[in-house]
Amino acid sequence: MRASRIPGLSLAALLVLCFGTAASLDVWFQNWPGSRTQKTDALAVILGESRRLFANSFFVKADAYFHSGYYPTIFDNNEAFKTPHMAEDSGTVAGHNQGDENAFMGRPLDWIDSFGREFVPSRHTHLDQGGPTGDLGESSGVREILPWLELSADLNPNDVRTYTVTAYWLRQRMGKAYEAEQFLRQGLDANPGSYEILFELGRVRAENYHDSARARNLWEAALQNWRKQESGKPEPDKFLFIQITSRLAKLEERDGHYPQALAYMEMWKSMSPTPDAVQKQMDELRQEHPSLSAKASASTQKEGKLQ
Repeated sequence: MRASRIPGLSLAALLVLCFGTAASLDVWFQNWPGSRTQKTDALAVILGESRRLFANSFFVKADAYFHSGYYPTIFDNNEAFKTPHMAEDSGTVAGHNQGDENAFMGRPLDWIDSFGREFVPSRHTHLDQGGPTGDLGESSGVREILPWLELSADLNPNDVRTYTVTAYWLRQRMGKAYEAEQFLRQGLDANPGSYEILFELGRVRAENYHDSARARNLWEAALQNWRKQESGKPEPDKFLFIQITSRLAKLEERDGHYPQALAYMEMWKSMSPTPDAVQKQMDELRQEHPSLSAKASASTQKEGKLQ
């Protein structure tokens, strides 16, 4: 009689052990920082980290649409397409393209390859330039790439490039400055302190709203965040540093704040690939305003006495 109870009691004990283990693991999983149960985005839960790959694919797909389908595959020469052209044309990222963008397919391998090319896009065009037949307006052509860019941002909200590029095409080619600013602020919420997004927000205020005060504040914040994030790196983002400091310099010069303009020009010159050209602008500014040279000389003499 007692022997017959042993299997039942063992099974009950095993069930209790399994239930207790499952309960403790559930508590641990719910509190784990990487738990997907803490994410409200359905796409993030379903796709996990692979959504970043999909996001990049959609970004590239937008660039392919931008070229009306005339775009290299993984088997073609991609030297002229390392930086998506829609991003490079926006002035929001540094370009790294080399070679002839019209010859990525190379010479036909044989007559079959030559004949097959008659049925695919064979001319390098951009949608904002009218497309392959030249009958597309700027806004109607650019509208085709926006859904891909927005989907890319949904899948990977931490890719700031998607926000800055999308905002440029919204405001410059479709005249939707308000929508561009809202999209950038959405990106800033997802990427607090992004100097790239702050810089682009400054461009919106300066170029579309002609609001110098707001633009200055945003560019100064962008420069501050650039220093925090990039100054200690072996290869900092020189492209955006030059963009930020050069615009601040021109803004201060236009508003008559010449000492501040010179200070930003010095920063600009420090990372410019053409420092002589920047120095020439500084010299011209000093010639137009001799008091600047006098102040600089007095400052130098004062520093010498202190030493």
